[in-house]
Amino acid sequence: MVNLIPFIDLTAQQNRLKNQIDSAIAKVLSHGKFILGPEVDELEIKLAEFSGAKYVITCANGTDAILLALMTRGIGPGDAVFVPTFTFVASGEAVVLAGATPVFIDVAEESFNLAPTALEAGLATAKKAGLRPAAILAVDLFGQPADYGVISEFADSHGLALIADAAQSFGASLNGKRVGTLAPITTTSFFPAKPLGCYGDGGALFTDDEVVAAHLRSIRIHGPGTTKHESAHIGMNSRLDTLQAAVLLAKLQIFTDEIEARNRVAAYYEEGLSECIIAPKIKSGCTSVWAQYTVRLPNLDREAIAKHLSANGIPTAVYYPKPLHLQTPYAACPRSSTLTIAERLASEVLSLPMHPYLDAATQDHILASVKEATRTQLNAAG
Repeated sequence: MVNLIPFIDLTAQQNRLKNQIDSAIAKVLSHGKFILGPEVDELEIKLAEFSGAKYVITCANGTDAILLALMTRGIGPGDAVFVPTFTFVASGEAVVLAGATPVFIDVAEESFNLAPTALEAGLATAKKAGLRPAAILAVDLFGQPADYGVISEFADSHGLALIADAAQSFGASLNGKRVGTLAPITTTSFFPAKPLGCYGDGGALFTDDEVVAAHLRSIRIHGPGTTKHESAHIGMNSRLDTLQAAVLLAKLQIFTDEIEARNRVAAYYEEGLSECIIAPKIKSGCTSVWAQYTVRLPNLDREAIAKHLSANGIPTAVYYPKPLHLQTPYAACPRSSTLTIAERLASEVLSLPMHPYLDAATQDHILASVKEATRTQLNAAG
C-alpha cells in the first residue's frame, strides 16, 4: 500500500508547537473567558503589528468577515458588487446574504485574480441590469494579492467601495505593503487549512479607518450602542472565541518562518515542473503565501494525471472546477460579456501538496510522478 503524502500537513506544525499551544489552551481554560477573552484583544494587536493596519477586528469566520465589510459599507438590495467568477463560493455568497447582487467578472490568466480590464464591461452590465454599481470584492486567489493599484483607481473613479477578500493571501505583500493595508477594508479567514489557520473557524477584518473599525466592532456583536442592551445598528453574532485566538497567537510566532518555507517549496516546484506544465507565476512587486500551489494542464487529461498521482500516494485537488457564474444558485446573476478565461482555467487547474513542512525528498517524488504522468500523455498523443 502506498503511503499517502499530506496535502496540507497540520500534524507537523502541531508537533512543532505542541507545548506552546497546550499552554495557551490551558491558560484559557483556567481564566474561563471563552468569548472575547484577553487573548482576542492580544491577537488583534499582534495582527495589526504584523500587517501594518491600524485596526483589526476578529470575527467568527471568513465569510462573516466579507458580510460584515459589506454591511459596514451599507451594501444591500439594488446594489451591484463586482466579484471574480473564479473563486470559492463564499465570495459570491456573502454578497447575496447582504441582499446585493454579484456581477461576475473575468480573471487574469497568469495570476488567477480579478482582471482590472474586465471591470468596465462589468460596470456596463450592472447598469443595464438596473443595478447601482456599489463595490468591488477583489479576491486574492491562491496566495498573491490582486492588482490593487489599478483596481483602486477604477474604484475611486467610479465611486465604488473596495473590499479585499484576502482569505488566501494574509501574510503576502504588494509593492512593500502587506495584505491588510492594500484596500480600505480587508477580510481574511483562519480556517485550519489557510496559511495562518486556527483549530476551528475564525476570521478578521483590517482597516485604517477608525469609524469603520468602531462600526465593525459593534455589528459583529448584534450592533450595541453606548450600552450592551441598547442597539445602535443591525448586527450579527460573529465573535472569534478565545481558544481560537490562543491557538492563532502561538501560530503567529512562527508564521514568517512558515511563509519563507512555503516560498522555498514553491521555488523548488517551479524549477522542477516548468518544462512539463504551466507553473504559477508571481507578478512583479508581489509576494505570495502559497495557500495553494496550483498548476495548469492545458491540452492534458487532468483526471488521468490526478489518478496517476493518487496511485503514487500524492493527493491533489481542483480549486475550482466550476466558476460561480456556472453554478445553479448564481446562474441568474449578471455577468460581463465574456468569462472565457475563468472557464478555461477551471478546466486546466490542479493543486499539488503545499505546506511549510514539505521536504525535498517528498517533492522529488511528486515532481517525478507529475513528469511521468505528463510524459505518458504527450507520448501517447504523438
